[in-house]
Amino acid sequence: MKSLSSIGATLLLCCASASGNEADDPYLPLWEVGVAGAGASTPAYPASDQRSERALALPFLIYRGEVLRADQSGIGARLLHTDAIEFDVGFALSLPARSDDVPARAGMPDLGPLVEFGPRVKVTLVRPAPGSFVRLEAPLRAVFEANGGLRREGWAFEPKLVYETGDALGRWNLNANLGVVLADAKFSNYFYEVEQPFATIDRPSYRAKSGLMSTRAGVSGWRKLGPDWRLFGFARYDNYAHAANRASPLFEQNSGVSVGIGFAWTLYRSKASARK
Repeated sequence: MKSLSSIGATLLLCCASASGNEADDPYLPLWEVGVAGAGASTPAYPASDQRSERALALPFLIYRGEVLRADQSGIGARLLHTDAIEFDVGFALSLPARSDDVPARAGMPDLGPLVEFGPRVKVTLVRPAPGSFVRLEAPLRAVFEANGGLRREGWAFEPKLVYETGDALGRWNLNANLGVVLADAKFSNYFYEVEQPFATIDRPSYRAKSGLMSTRAGVSGWRKLGPDWRLFGFARYDNYAHAANRASPLFEQNSGVSVGIGFAWTLYRSKASARK
């Protein structure tokens, strides 16, 4: 499972960002519809030494309304937008992981799909060149497991610095970010708790605590291959060496790498522009 950023969510965001530099292009279409496919390899869950390989093909919708947005910044409602600051409410998704596929969790409940919802503040700190910016992003998300209904699994906070740059003609874009992932005790328990009924000699019972989940550095980018085709990829490094729950028997390694590559094919786009 990709904590806080599923392959599906990454796929959608890469598709959206591959359609243009939102900050500088005033003539992007109001909406676009297409098909995207991607393959990715990630840790099964944070600090797991087991990997999960996924391949997805999904339709995508990009919508650039004044309030409702589905673009390179995410999916949600943009409530405030100026040159320097933006405030929105959005959500993200995480894919499930079967415990039978992860030896450390054998016999334990599966990790279900997660839905994350909450506010985010984005502050532009500097624009070093046209089409480039350095921004601070601070999303706070309530996390719910979607498995036969919604059950709240705590809170996550992921502040990060983002540097983005791109070609003035919209032919390529590069995004690099550095941040941390913080979780409350309830969300930490979702990954690291071992309840007494599932404890064994090699897996003693454990109750997780709030604090740092990982320090994270990532890079993503896309390149246009034609008017309707884009190629994109991403890589992310998570360091868990100073995580709050290193004592959990489910904590297996101090770092993890996620990588993926995919394509986006736009089938239809509106004639109306997102901005006049």
